[in-house]
Amino acid sequence: MTADTTTAKLPEGRYGRSADREADRRLKVVGAVCGVLGLGVVAWLGGSYLLRETAINGAVPTFQVVSDSEVQLHLSVRKGDGTAGSCTVRSQGSDGAVVGLADFPVPATGSSYDAVVSLRTTARGTTAELLGCTPAK
Repeated sequence: MTADTTTAKLPEGRYGRSADREADRRLKVVGAVCGVLGLGVVAWLGGSYLLRETAINGAVPTFQVVSDSEVQLHLSVRKGDGTAGSCTVRSQGSDGAVVGLADFPVPATGSSYDAVVSLRTTARGTTAELLGCTPAK
């Protein structure tokens, strides 16, 4: 007996075809490329969001309703030194309708800005909330 006659031949189709292996390989490559592209998009969106948000951040820690036409609020802003901008604040009435909306400027000096500002309202306001702060262009 020679070595050629003792090797067993695998049954046809039992262990898959080479075309199936090629299709699996292509599918894995396409999946890996899509995964890398997806991670890249998520990283890009997350980075742009973080950079936008860290430029100027604000809060309204306290507010006081002074009259039917005025709400005083404490505007607290953290920002990069030399970054100017504005913060938009609104007040709503007891029925949820917007009764006051204003943009307050934030000066460029310093890395923080704290001020008590007055928001004029068309009716009695029950809230004072910061909608957002944007850096000056």
